[in-house]
Amino acid sequence: MARTVVVTQSNYLPWRGWFDMLRQADALVLLDSVQYTRRDWRNRNRIRTAQGPQWLTVPVEVKGRYLQAVDETRIAGPGWAAEHLRAIALAYRRAAHFEAEFPWIERALTAVAAEPMLTAVNEALIRATMARLGIERPVLRDGALLPRDALPGMDPSERLAALAEAAGASRYLSGPAAKAYLDPAPFARRGIDVAWMDYAGYPEYPQLWDGFEPAVSVVDLILNTGDAAPALLGRPFSTSSP
Repeated sequence: MARTVVVTQSNYLPWRGWFDMLRQADALVLLDSVQYTRRDWRNRNRIRTAQGPQWLTVPVEVKGRYLQAVDETRIAGPGWAAEHLRAIALAYRRAAHFEAEFPWIERALTAVAAEPMLTAVNEALIRATMARLGIERPVLRDGALLPRDALPGMDPSERLAALAEAAGASRYLSGPAAKAYLDPAPFARRGIDVAWMDYAGYPEYPQLWDGFEPAVSVVDLILNTGDAAPALLGRPFSTSSP
């Protein structure tokens, strides 16, 4: 049987498309040995408020650490988790499923509030969200599959293909943005097909306030739709090669 693997950097409370991609895979590999990128999704995401989208950002140490990897990035200062919980509660207290869903979000964030490393925070919250959405998949770390010290220096496409192979993949599933740079040759040499996510046509769901904002954390979906959230994650992926 085909085994689909996703290899990606960890994100902070990702949007529903990220979990849709994971739902359609058989395993997730967290690629956190690569360079941490500022103003990206590693340590922040957005929620919807009455004033518009609002960033929730985990403060991290970056001064003098321009080449640090995601799994080397330390959280700067306490109190961020409590601030995020206050922001979520303020924004969603009138959401249809706030009373039922906020407690598990509160437990998940409180559990990682004292964690010093960003990668551990992200993984713990990803696992908690997977459990809430009924997504049962192994979550693997890149350094558990290949030597951690060798990973940063590898060609990016070769690294992805090697990690997918080490995770037993016959198919590699990627976000569509990677079409601009992914080299299919390392996958082809290993007999691994490449498939692409297509985020077009995702169904809207009831949100607070007028209009619809798709580019927000999955907590928006869950607090607004509750048990219906898994059915609203997205749509099937395309199996066409790049």
